[in-house]
Amino acid sequence: MLKKKYIFLFATSFTGLFLNNFAEATVLNNSYKEVIDHVWQIVYRDFLDSSGKFQKSNWINLRKEVLSKTYSDSNEAYDAIRNMLSNLDDSYTRFLEPKEFNQMRIDTSGELTGVGIQIVKDKESDDLIIISPIEDTPAFDAGIKARDKILSIDDISTEGMNIEEAVKLIRGQRGTKVKLEILRGSQSFFKTLSREKIEIKSVSSKVNQTKNGLLIGYVRIKQFNANASKETRDAIKDLETQKVAGYVLDLRSNPGGLLESSIDISRHFINKGVIVSTVSKDGLKETKRGNGQALTKKPLVVLVNEGSASASEIVSGAIKDNNRGKLIGKKTFGKGLVQSMRTLVDGSGLTVTVAKYLTPNGTDINKSGIIPDIEVKMNINPILQKEIGTRKDKQYRAGEKELVNIIKRNNQISEFNPSTTNLNAFLKINKKDQVFALN
Repeated sequence: MLKKKYIFLFATSFTGLFLNNFAEATVLNNSYKEVIDHVWQIVYRDFLDSSGKFQKSNWINLRKEVLSKTYSDSNEAYDAIRNMLSNLDDSYTRFLEPKEFNQMRIDTSGELTGVGIQIVKDKESDDLIIISPIEDTPAFDAGIKARDKILSIDDISTEGMNIEEAVKLIRGQRGTKVKLEILRGSQSFFKTLSREKIEIKSVSSKVNQTKNGLLIGYVRIKQFNANASKETRDAIKDLETQKVAGYVLDLRSNPGGLLESSIDISRHFINKGVIVSTVSKDGLKETKRGNGQALTKKPLVVLVNEGSASASEIVSGAIKDNNRGKLIGKKTFGKGLVQSMRTLVDGSGLTVTVAKYLTPNGTDINKSGIIPDIEVKMNINPILQKEIGTRKDKQYRAGEKELVNIIKRNNQISEFNPSTTNLNAFLKINKKDQVFALN
C-alpha cells in the first residue's frame, strides 16, 4: 500500500532522505552530485509512468552520464536535474529550488504569494497552460481563465520555457507587477497583474432562498489546502442549524490541492462507499471510503467547470459515482495523477508522479475529465464576483433548479401512503416532475 503522506493532486508530501544501496553512491565526489543522485533514486523507485515511454534501462544509463560530470555550483547541478527530468515526458514531475520549495509548503498551508495561478506544461503542444486562477487573487480579478495559454512573461517568450523558469518570472516582490501575454482560443491579449501575498480562505458559505421559499446551503471551496476540510465542516454545521433543505457545492475553478483534504471533504457528504482509489506504479491499490460520519444526508448538487481539477475531480467523481448528488456545469479539467513532494538533501524539493487515482466506478479521468450530469455553459457576459452563487449566475441557477426538483421528488416519495393516496395521481405527478427536471 502507498504510505500515508501529505499528498497533492498536484499532490505533496514531505519525506526524509532516501538512498538506495547503489555502490556508486559511495564515490560521489561533491554534494551537488548527491542532490542529483537523490532525485534519480526517487524517480527510479517511485515514478509512475503515465505515458508508457519510461524505460528503466535508459534511466540507469542516464545516471552514469550525469554522475560522470563535475558540477561547480548549484545552478549547474539544478540544470542537470531539470534536463534529466525532461526525459520522463511528465509535466507534473518537476524540481524546485529551495526558495520555490519553501514557497510551495507555504502555499499549501493557506497562503499564496504571486498572482494566483497554477500552470502546467503541455507535453504535446509545449504550451504553458493555466490550470485555473484562484478566486480573490489578482489573476482571478483580471479575468484570467482555465486553459488560457501564456505566450510571454514581461515580453519574454515562453516558447521552450519550463515551469520552473516561468514561476521565477511570474513570482516576485509583493507590490510589483508582471505582464502576461495570454492566448485564449485564437485571440491573444496582455494582462498586467500585481504580485500579492494573500491569505486564502478556502471556503465561503451562505444561505440562499428560492422563489418558493426553500432555504439552500451554498458552499464554495476555492482550494483544497490544509484548512479546507475544517472550514467546510464548520460551514455545513452552521448551515444545518439554519435548516437548509439541500446543498449546492461549488467547485468551479478550484485547481485542487491536498489529497487528504479532498477525501475528508468527500466524507462530509458521503456516509459510506468508495471515495477514491490510488494505484501505484507497482499496481498496488489503496481505497478510501466513507467513514460513516457524514455531516448531512440532504440533497446535493455540485457545480464544476473546466477549471475544476485534481482534488476537485476526486470529490465530484465520488459524489457522482455514489449517486450522492448531481453534477452541473462543464466537463472538468482532467488531472488524474498524484504527485508526492520530496525534500532533497540540500533543502530543494521534487514533485514526482507516484500514482494515478480512479473514481469509485474505476474511471481514470486523466486528460478526459468528468462529464457533468447536466451540461450548462457559464454566462455569455462575465458576472461580478459578488454575483457568483446567486441567481445571476447561470450555472448556479441551473444547479438550484435541479436541487429543487430533487427535493420535490424526495418529499413526494416520503409522503406517499398507499392507504390514503390516489396511486394514479401520485404517478402522474412524478412523471411530470421527471420531465421538468430534464428541461
